[in-house]
Amino acid sequence: MKRDSFSGRRNELEEKFFAERDQELLRQLREKAASRDRKKALAEASGIDDEDLIEQLDRFEVSGETLTALSLVPLVAVAWADGSVDAKERRAVLDAAEQAGMERGHPGYPLLAQWLEQKPDAELLAVWKGYVATLSQTLSETAKTALREDLLGRARAVAEAAGGLLGLGGKISRSEQAVLSDLERAFG
Repeated sequence: MKRDSFSGRRNELEEKFFAERDQELLRQLREKAASRDRKKALAEASGIDDEDLIEQLDRFEVSGETLTALSLVPLVAVAWADGSVDAKERRAVLDAAEQAGMERGHPGYPLLAQWLEQKPDAELLAVWKGYVATLSQTLSETAKTALREDLLGRARAVAEAAGGLLGLGGKISRSEQAVLSDLERAFG
């Protein structure tokens, strides 16, 4: 009788083990399908067919719906250039977001707010540079110049928002100028 009891318990444990394993495999399949769908939507929204770049954007939670936030990464980088984002810089970035059609309630707004609260990984700017390089290949020289000038103008406005070190000297700090120069180089 003990043998039947042990055998029954063994079967019960095996069934539980395989049921849990099946659930984990199903979860992994769902995650892969969701990731594939997100990447496909991002590729369609952005016009990018570079799978590596799409993978990097997905890692930073950029989706087709939050793609507008990606266009603001340079402004975020300038805001963080001095090591922190002050209220004036934050306001300048949020004003630029509003001008780009990204107000509260927009799917990209929480992502942007997160980047302003906690400094994003430096890799995010590298991903943005990859995005701009890919995008620049598809633009005419006139469109590329217009995009560069618009972006650098908005980034410069963020840099000037804080008014330099203690309001003295130039309005743009050295660290902010270094980021602006780096952004300009991203356009080739």
